[in-house]
Amino acid sequence: MAIYALTIGAFGIGTTEFVIMGLLLQLASDLQVSVPTAGLLISGYALGVFVGAPLLTASLSKVPRKTALLALMAIFTLGNLACALAPSYAVLMIARVVTSLAHGTFFGVGAVVAASLVSPDRKAAAISTMFTGLTVATLLGVPAGSWLGLHFGWRSTFWAVCVIGLVATAVIALFVSAREAGCGSGVSLREELKVLGRVHVLLGLTATVFGFAGVFAVFTYIQPLLMQVTGFAESAVSAILLIFGVGMVLGNIIGGRLTDRAPVRMLLGSLTALALVLALMGFAMGHRVAAVLFVGLLGTGAFATVSPLQLRVLNQAQGAGQSMASSLNIAAFNLGNALGAWLGGIVIESGPGLASLPWVAAVLTLGGLAVAGYSVWRERSATQGVARSARLPSASRLS
Repeated sequence: MAIYALTIGAFGIGTTEFVIMGLLLQLASDLQVSVPTAGLLISGYALGVFVGAPLLTASLSKVPRKTALLALMAIFTLGNLACALAPSYAVLMIARVVTSLAHGTFFGVGAVVAASLVSPDRKAAAISTMFTGLTVATLLGVPAGSWLGLHFGWRSTFWAVCVIGLVATAVIALFVSAREAGCGSGVSLREELKVLGRVHVLLGLTATVFGFAGVFAVFTYIQPLLMQVTGFAESAVSAILLIFGVGMVLGNIIGGRLTDRAPVRMLLGSLTALALVLALMGFAMGHRVAAVLFVGLLGTGAFATVSPLQLRVLNQAQGAGQSMASSLNIAAFNLGNALGAWLGGIVIESGPGLASLPWVAAVLTLGGLAVAGYSVWRERSATQGVARSARLPSASRLS
């Protein structure tokens, strides 16, 4: 029940992160800014996660984890209230950044709590269960938020997310046991950040940034892509986002189960599949049926990478720095989101244009795959070197 309570919190946070994609044109029109400028609301949120994750993780390191989770949900709820009341683009951007501060630490601490509640061979499945809240947010929260924005204005969506935040806070307070959640690491920021001295942690974080940047180079602008490239009506976007959400649910389940069986193979395989989907999506967006199919495949490919990327960093950061590493990897996902949204805006305004976004995105994800592959090769080479060294003394004795 504690893991499912964390899933509810993830649902609320996932809804506020992703719902803006379905409101981009309404926001741009109402606030009198361009679509790429409105897209920076996603980059601003993502950068807030990147900055907030290590700072809040360190600040709350001596606080019991349940108390920390409740404090983070309070920040999230108040931030969404400020979004609903924002009178201008600048204020909305500030409110989005405030909301985002809780994001990385919530998922970082939550992933550690979820993994600690199960046996070692079920850790990836526990993490993927918590991340199901993100996938359900995209399956239900984002289409519902888009529908609300279309019929009642974009502010109504943020009011609805405030209610979700209150419900999530109540559920966590009720079902997450303080004893099960445990205490924070209790170490200083300096000690926590020593985890960044581990090469494979840094490589894992880099693979996350570039692997996921490809997803958001496309998904940030999915509404204009579907309307201006594929030719769908605005009313159809919510239903198509539902398909994306179904894909995310499937990808999250597949990623969690297969990562427990073969974590390295799933890490490399999921990034390869995601790059392939993005590359083919560039051709598919010109045809309605193919476009809908590839929106679903994008959701599957994107979230099949989450569990292997998160578990990779957790496995490389055993000990006191695990909560920090977990939070930093959530920050890395969001740095990738910011990078993808920013590069997507450049491609639209100064590059080859909206229709070319999937191909640019595929190149970004291939960069993440290259970093992950290098990390795995380096790790295996080191392991084989140790094994050879261990055999040398016995060989010399035999001679």
